[in-house]
Amino acid sequence: MFKQIELNYNFNDLEPHIDELTMNTHYSKHHAAYTNNLNGALEKLPQFKDASIEDILKKLSDISDETLRTAVRNNGGGYYNHNLYFETLKPGGSKKPMGDLASRIEKDFGDYDSLKEKLTSAAVGRFGSGWAWLSANKSGDLQVTSSPNQDNPIMDNKGWIPILGIDVWEHAYYLKYKNLRGDYISAFFEVLNWDEVAANYAKVKSA
Repeated sequence: MFKQIELNYNFNDLEPHIDELTMNTHYSKHHAAYTNNLNGALEKLPQFKDASIEDILKKLSDISDETLRTAVRNNGGGYYNHNLYFETLKPGGSKKPMGDLASRIEKDFGDYDSLKEKLTSAAVGRFGSGWAWLSANKSGDLQVTSSPNQDNPIMDNKGWIPILGIDVWEHAYYLKYKNLRGDYISAFFEVLNWDEVAANYAKVKSA
């Protein structure tokens, strides 16, 4: 049975950039629902009993029942994506990339500001609900993409693993920012913990 990531910070610790009510609702309602619904769907899929969420998302095509496949795709994606999101928003840590990750960003994007611009464009430009991603592969390459709904790069099965995700579903920002998605994205970068992103990058390379 999958469990939500346990937050080691309070819902109001990201104020004023992301407000307490949004964090509480996002984690306690939306993320909890994705987790519960995923577990409910997996009860009918014993072949995934001991599988990691990453393996499940890579093998969605193995689920023959279309309704169950959709349920696992949406809720499994929601579970995984939000675990990553809340993990990288942990207060403290570097406000800009450091070390190996910073060097790779310079190689692939030119500099941090260029990466930030690409991520912002991907997030602002995502029509409707979805995500913007910074992903890595085992070779250490980086790419910026976006995906609809609760999809993510793992589902493409091309070796890309998200190390940072920007949630642009309205539930992530509408209580505070209304329709001003760009303002929310600017605020997101104010509370993004790049130490956590760098740790994710190191895990992908060493996997």
